[in-house]
Amino acid sequence: MAAADKSEIDAGSSTTPEKDVEKVQSHSNVSNNGVPRRGSVTVDIIQHQMFDGQYETTQRGLKSRHAQMIALGGTIGTGLFVGTGQTLAAGGPAFLLGCFIFMSFLVFCIVSAIAEVAAYLPTPGSSMNMFGFRYVSRTMGFSMGYLYFYSLGVLVPYEITAAGLVIEYWNSPVNIGVWITIMIVVIVGLNALPVKFYGETEFWFAATKVIMMIGLLMVSFILFWGGGPSRDRLGFRYWQHPGAVNEYLASGDRGRFLALLRTFVLSAFPFAFAPELLVATGGEMRSPRRNIPIAARRYIYRLIIFYIGSVLAIGVIVPSNDQQLTNGGQGAGSSPFVIGMKNAGIPVLDSIVNAGILISAWSSGNSFLYLSSRSLYSLALSGNAPKIFKTCTKAGVPYYAVGVSALFCALAYLNVASSSSVVFNWFVNLTNTSGFISWICCCVVYLRFRKARIAQGIVTDLPYSSWIQPWGSWFAMVVFSFLLLINGFDVFWDFDIAGFFTAYVGIPLFLAFFIGHKIYAWHDPWAHDPMDVDFQTGMDLVLAEETPPKRTGPLPWYLWIKYIWE
Repeated sequence: MAAADKSEIDAGSSTTPEKDVEKVQSHSNVSNNGVPRRGSVTVDIIQHQMFDGQYETTQRGLKSRHAQMIALGGTIGTGLFVGTGQTLAAGGPAFLLGCFIFMSFLVFCIVSAIAEVAAYLPTPGSSMNMFGFRYVSRTMGFSMGYLYFYSLGVLVPYEITAAGLVIEYWNSPVNIGVWITIMIVVIVGLNALPVKFYGETEFWFAATKVIMMIGLLMVSFILFWGGGPSRDRLGFRYWQHPGAVNEYLASGDRGRFLALLRTFVLSAFPFAFAPELLVATGGEMRSPRRNIPIAARRYIYRLIIFYIGSVLAIGVIVPSNDQQLTNGGQGAGSSPFVIGMKNAGIPVLDSIVNAGILISAWSSGNSFLYLSSRSLYSLALSGNAPKIFKTCTKAGVPYYAVGVSALFCALAYLNVASSSSVVFNWFVNLTNTSGFISWICCCVVYLRFRKARIAQGIVTDLPYSSWIQPWGSWFAMVVFSFLLLINGFDVFWDFDIAGFFTAYVGIPLFLAFFIGHKIYAWHDPWAHDPMDVDFQTGMDLVLAEETPPKRTGPLPWYLWIKYIWE
């Protein structure tokens, strides 16, 4: 590398996309004699599969406001509004709060890692399985891609199932199958439209969830001080009776320890696959090298306000031994927020909250179908799925991928013939396992990405980096490996074959994908040589699509509205 080029890179003085391209090319995939390295078959696949001019690609139709609001509330759904009821019943308010604080820290470690990876080279088809393929190995990309495809596909009927539970609160005379059909039609229809329509609907869906959550936190604060209709000051009453912590499966310290483990496992579910949505939107986001870092830096506020704040509020307004949390006639569909408003004697508000939760289920189902279809699309781009799934409309919709992912929606009809609570728990257990595996793989992808970029001299000019890395990834990888192993520990207490299957089926499925592909690609290395990792292909296109930052100086108030809206 020339001394002048190296000094320019170290100084971080690039001002134009052309100079950025020159810098990337100057230290990516180049050997000491200046000859491009081609030690990995991945480089050729990237050039001929990902950037195949025979196919239309996805379009960058997500505006900055879409990206920021999707990151803020895109996957806040029934896992938080409904599933936390079971978690509170299992562990009590103290364990619930403590586990959510710790889980929020772990998720922040994941977000800071994958945002660094995604912001550097957000090509079309951006997803963690694409980056696993690009920075780790073909096998890693293959196994992660199919993990996302089926796990995220299953989450769509989970959200529809949870929405069915919410509707049952009103004792609707309409058969649950009718509601399921309506929700499926809406979710699939939105994903069949160009991504700008997905972004716009998710913007309003997420805004509704954010407003509702802020309202619930305010109402909970008022109830804490006795501002409800009965003027009964709740304070931390329920921390004293029935108690701050519960027992689970046993009594005494042993039962409290098991309750802590159970709460820790369940607390992961509301966060499942939320960080990955930030990465997946990068391929269809305008100016992703600027907007992904913005969303990642603001993610901590989402974790503190919406996740930690919500479980603190739940512990204040609902006792952990309330029968409605588990089997009081509504099953898992009894949201602790709904129960809290009802117990406080506030008329109508419980139904308003239920309606908001219904919107959340629709929104999250919409996001998960988007993620599942884009995972299949990126698999096709990397040569790990049939080429037909690369096919997009001129508006950038991978309609074959959307259609196949939509087939998972049929699982929601299990609600018609089985107990809603049973189906709810099946989906919770299955998805928890896949979520843990995904986050472990995300840590591996980040660590290999980091090792490769340092080996190739890419140490400055990163769109995003975090002080917590790489130690955050190592720590999160260890903890999530532990959680993966104990995910279904309670099925061994009174052995249940169905529970065991749903709790651990994700592990052999992932291993089957990984080992099967490794046998197929036996001559591939377990991981790319750091000097063979391709940081160059596609960078020119990404930088060419970047728009310069807008003016940030003093503006009239009416222009600030236009600035934010665009």
